[in-house]
Amino acid sequence: MIAAIADTHAAIWYVFGDRRLSPVARQFMDESLARGWKIGISSITLVEIVYLEEKWRIPPGTLGRFLDLLNAQDGAFQELPVQSDILQCFRQITREAVPDLPDRVVGATALCLGVPVVTRDRRIQAAGLKTVW
Repeated sequence: MIAAIADTHAAIWYVFGDRRLSPVARQFMDESLARGWKIGISSITLVEIVYLEEKWRIPPGTLGRFLDLLNAQDGAFQELPVQSDILQCFRQITREAVPDLPDRVVGATALCLGVPVVTRDRRIQAAGLKTVW
């Protein structure tokens, strides 16, 4: 079962134990994993990780670490590809509400699955989506 979709920054901060991840978000993710649930990450998050590595905004090797976690039998994360059902949900989140393409895809993935987004992004929070922060 997928408990939530992690926005890119939330997923990275969780994996690296970064203090910028809110205590509420960390507790939600920890408790979900303790129940045997997964935290979903959109395929676009993996693309964004490559982009952030190329810009030196996150540590080199972050993508490799995520791929290892995704391939681990008991890994915390599950990749969710962008498919046609998510594209239908994507159209429900306006560009005016959430102008950043990756954020809209993350939001649409959560909307499609009926789960919250773990994010501190104010636009996603204000877009009427369920969020955890």
